[in-house]
Amino acid sequence: MKTILAFGDSLTWGYDPENPGRHAPDNRWPVALAETLGGRVEVIAEGLNGRTTAFDDNLGEADRNGARALPTLLESHKPLDLVIIMLGTNDLKPAVHGQAIAAKQGMAKLVSLVRHHDWSLGADVPDVLVVAPPPFCETNNPDFAAMYAGKIEESHMLGSMYADLADDLECGFYDASTVAKTTSLDGIHLDAANTKAIGKALAPVVSLMLGL
Repeated sequence: MKTILAFGDSLTWGYDPENPGRHAPDNRWPVALAETLGGRVEVIAEGLNGRTTAFDDNLGEADRNGARALPTLLESHKPLDLVIIMLGTNDLKPAVHGQAIAAKQGMAKLVSLVRHHDWSLGADVPDVLVVAPPPFCETNNPDFAAMYAGKIEESHMLGSMYADLADDLECGFYDASTVAKTTSLDGIHLDAANTKAIGKALAPVVSLMLGL
């Protein structure tokens, strides 16, 4: 059985903007991915609310810097066949960085961490699949509107920037906006159907990359 690490933020954790709370396991995209592939893969979900690609955000109780967390997760879960990374949303907070180019640079750092990790003890270097999160939409939620003020345009840039990055680094790429849209409840998160849709849509991509 192939093993996949799904590394992301609240979109991977399964944040439910309606409650707010957490989507049921069956509606989280890592679970939907595993179910769609019919038990041929194990998907390890490592999502954290507020996680960035490589930037500090000290407002949370946990370390949200993805570049600091990833090496430990790679080590604890190896061997791995594929690492799926869907991050960038939180990089666009003005208080964190605010620009899509920073998310692209942070994503490049994460891909490098995967490829240069110590894959000893019989573990091969896993493939990497970069996933661009769906862009933001307008919302009347006062907190989220202020948190991401003026960043809808930047969020629309992630897809093309990540596609170029994946091409340059010769890794996989998928644009989640082709199957999922953010909800106007808060402008950045996904309802259950859209979260699950990402997992189902990734299945053929993952199957091809892993030769299933």
